[in-house]
Amino acid sequence: MASETALLEIGLLFAAVATVGAVARRVRQSVIPFYIAAGIALGPYVTGRLAPFSLTETEFVAVGAELGIVLLLLFLGLEFNLSRLAADRDRIGKAGTLDLFVNFGVGFALGYLLFGAVLPAFLVAGAVYISSSAIISKSLIDLGWIANDEAGPMLGILVYEDLVIAVYLVVASTLVLGGGDLESAAQSMAVAVGFILALLVLVAKGTPLFQRLLSTDSRESLVLRAVGITVPVAGLALYLGVSEAVAAFFVGMAVSSTDHVHDIEGLLEPLRDVFAAVFFFWIGLVTDPLLFVDVAGLILAAVVVTTPTKLLSGYLGGRVYGLDARRSTRVGLGMTTRGEFSLIIASLALSGAGTTLTGGVGETIYAFAVGYVLVMSVLGTTLMQFSGAVERVVVPRLERG
Repeated sequence: MASETALLEIGLLFAAVATVGAVARRVRQSVIPFYIAAGIALGPYVTGRLAPFSLTETEFVAVGAELGIVLLLLFLGLEFNLSRLAADRDRIGKAGTLDLFVNFGVGFALGYLLFGAVLPAFLVAGAVYISSSAIISKSLIDLGWIANDEAGPMLGILVYEDLVIAVYLVVASTLVLGGGDLESAAQSMAVAVGFILALLVLVAKGTPLFQRLLSTDSRESLVLRAVGITVPVAGLALYLGVSEAVAAFFVGMAVSSTDHVHDIEGLLEPLRDVFAAVFFFWIGLVTDPLLFVDVAGLILAAVVVTTPTKLLSGYLGGRVYGLDARRSTRVGLGMTTRGEFSLIIASLALSGAGTTLTGGVGETIYAFAVGYVLVMSVLGTTLMQFSGAVERVVVPRLERG
């Protein structure tokens, strides 16, 4: 049975996101930074230090945040079927590889410069490389970019990044928690790759199965069946060490080839928005602003160095897709956002504190990564929202050059 205050805490959470969401729309701003700020303000590190009662990371909030990621990526997959993925494989490979080498390489160099060791540099590289599939997909939907030409390269690069990060997290977990046991890393990686290949087969061959499973005249039944398919697959992926976001994306691609895609989008959209709000609130809830005091310089350095690299790699990725300077600029602006995967890497660093990461390095990387995510999530969504102003300044210069 839940604690006596559990329902009250959940109620306050939803009241808070509803209130700040209304404020954001009133001032015509993205709701995402407002949700994050609400989580920080009402969490244990702000309200908890000033009052006897605050909201905390309960099991409901943690699982709700996971559901938010899963539903956001399900919708992303619904817009990106396998035939489109296969048709774009060359462009995805080129744009994604460019993104990987530029941003992971710069992140590794920055991490090594700061900490002077390979493992910390590897963790910093992952944190600054991976864009946020969840936040970017939410922004694409909110801004109406999902049907625009710039959505193609953004989604393609996100797919590439999610596949890379699925392998990266296995290696990083083994190096941090397993003391560098490469044999265990290889086994875990084989499981992860095998599961991803199984998902690809499911997407390629499973359309008739999904068509039958989702065939019903009941709206209630359709919602339950769609959730009942997506969440267990995502949960199994997470259990096997694969990103739940990657799994949900593949399920979305499989469903996108059925006759039920539009009904599912209409029925699940409110559920997606509810749990997406929980996800962004959760980011703020687990963020202690005081952690940033000692690492403010590191965060600032990373923002200054890695924002231009994402802008550059995103812009060049758009050009790989044959987009003009304006659309390619939008790709660069959109890809700057970091989020959920960087927070996972932050947690890994904290888990290795005192063992594989000694001398306070684990705690420093954790604080750095959390602060970096907070800044980049706000910066990225703001850049997307005000892309028109950026384009008016940048695009003429690019076209002249």
